[in-house]
Order: sequence, then C-alpha cells, then structure tokens
Amino acid sequence: MHLALFFIFGALCLAGALNLLLQRHPINSALSLIVVMSSLAVLYLLLGAEFLAAAQVIVYSGAIMVLFTFVIMLLNAGKEERTRGSKLAYIAGFPGAAALLSLLTFMFLSHQGEFARARIGEYVVTTSELSRMLFTDLLLPFEVTSVLILIAILGAVALARKEH
Repeated sequence: MHLALFFIFGALCLAGALNLLLQRHPINSALSLIVVMSSLAVLYLLLGAEFLAAAQVIVYSGAIMVLFTFVIMLLNAGKEERTRGSKLAYIAGFPGAAALLSLLTFMFLSHQGEFARARIGEYVVTTSELSRMLFTDLLLPFEVTSVLILIAILGAVALARKEH
C-alpha cells in the first residue's frame, strides 16, 4: 500500500516538476510548483512525519506559493494573452485525474484497517522531539532561511516597482 502510494505521488511530483520547467507562463509554473509541494507533503506523510507534512502544506503550498504568485503577477506588468490551455491537459489530464482518484479511493477503502497501525520504521519522531530539535539545534539555519526568503521577496518587489 505504502509502496504504491509512494510511486503514485513520486511520479506526480516528478511530473509537476517537469511541467514547472516546461511551462511558458509563470502562473502555470507556480501552480505546478504547488503540485510538487503537495506531493512532497504526501510523501512526508507516508514516512510518518505528520508535522512536516502539515508544515509543508501550510507554509510552502499555502503561504509561500501565494507570495510567489503575487510577485509573479507584480513582475508581469504587460498584458498576457489568453490561452485555451494545453491539448495534452484535456486529452490526458481529465482521464488521468479520474483514474488516480478511483485508484486512491479503491486503495483506501480496501485497506481501511491498516492505516491505524501503519509504521515505516522502529523510530518514530514525535512532534515535541521535532520542535525541540528545530528550535534548539537548527534554530540558526531555520531563521536564516526565513530571512533569505524575505529578502528575495523584497528584492522582487523592488525590481518590479515602476519609477515615476
């Protein structure tokens, strides 16, 4: 069960990353990055790291991607042409999404009792142990990363500002 979910969401993560690189429009690239971040959250969940999965969804898929989308929209000051979307998305996207949804539904319904006792390894990190390590040993890299993200966003806004 875990192996099948790992391959499904790993493939979805790789497909989102390739779509991120191959897109011509920056908003579509940002949406592909949201798919990658959400797939990574599911992979964290499969590894038993519930706190990291929740932080991945809240911080990266939510807040950071909203900020990136606003910066992209701010930098893209010109008029963007309307497209009808990719033909590949219509041909493969809807049947692929329906197949993925039906496969996941089948897997979850057929293995309902196994989710309560599913563990990957012997050592399971609790949220209190993880937060203690994050705010003691890894406090400096954590804060430096947040400051670097803030500087990058401020730099993008300063570059996009129009001179009067």
